[in-house]
Amino acid sequence: MIPAEMSFVSFNTPGPPDVLEVVRGPVPKPAAHEVLIRVAAAGINRPDIFQRQGHYPPPAGASPILGLEVAGEVVAAGADVPEAVLGKRVCALTNGGGYAEYVAVPAGQVLRLPQGFSLVQAAALPETSFTVWHNLFERGGLKAGQTALIHGGSSGIGTTAIQFARALGAHVIVTAGSAEKCQACRDLGAELAINYREQDFAEAVRAHGRGVDVILDMVGAPYLDRNLEILAQDGTLVYIAFLGGAVAASVNLGLVQRKRLTLTGSTLRPRSLEVKAGIATALRRIVWPLLDAGLATPIIHATYPLGRTADAHRALEAGSVVGKIVLTVHDPA
Repeated sequence: MIPAEMSFVSFNTPGPPDVLEVVRGPVPKPAAHEVLIRVAAAGINRPDIFQRQGHYPPPAGASPILGLEVAGEVVAAGADVPEAVLGKRVCALTNGGGYAEYVAVPAGQVLRLPQGFSLVQAAALPETSFTVWHNLFERGGLKAGQTALIHGGSSGIGTTAIQFARALGAHVIVTAGSAEKCQACRDLGAELAINYREQDFAEAVRAHGRGVDVILDMVGAPYLDRNLEILAQDGTLVYIAFLGGAVAASVNLGLVQRKRLTLTGSTLRPRSLEVKAGIATALRRIVWPLLDAGLATPIIHATYPLGRTADAHRALEAGSVVGKIVLTVHDPA
């Protein structure tokens, strides 16, 4: 039986983690193209932090509840969704609403659990998998034999990007902020891990050999000049965030022209249902077999119960996390 009400995490005004509280409210009803998932676990991502701080409002029509990825059981389906999905254990990219006991999700954004994966592991997959696949491989065009530079290599995005790139035959260089984080990246397959607090990453890349073909960047303006310098001919710089600022004082357009460089970027959450469903189709075809084969797996730094979401946000903001933090909601066994 689906209850009328559920617990979920909310906040009345933007602010520090202390503004988060667990409250009660109605269970969402799935639209015709949606399924209702009884949430066992929900991944925490940097956009959740930005939304809580008031810097990343949800798109029109999206749930105001935090949480962009979940895993659990499908307990109801909309009129346009086959009833065969009922009872399936799945993970899904949400449009918001993941920090809750139940969430309604477009059916096109639902993925099966990879073989041998727990619900906690699966909850850490969707947001990073969608982001990495679309930006590093679709927009960045990374191919086997090429070299990728992943800034923030120890983050959830970074640890996912390292593993996907290596499993698909690419070489990986990363930046990270401590010796321990650099070692964690090397353990995942990075050929070179640069501690950006101790060494200029551009100098380290040049000393390593030829330039890089694709850069996945979440820092922004402070890294722009050096990113352009170390890109190889026909290289691509892909932006997914601007933690260091979005506006650069200048850019060497001559360098862009001479090296035939491409600068691009994207944000996932506002994209259409059709775009997200298309990414999901690619993940099912190319990435999920890698997960089934054990060639990649989410790195879970810690889990917290729903009632300790504020503590989970504090841990992510503290900067020592390697991989992902996951909230446990219903029994994830």
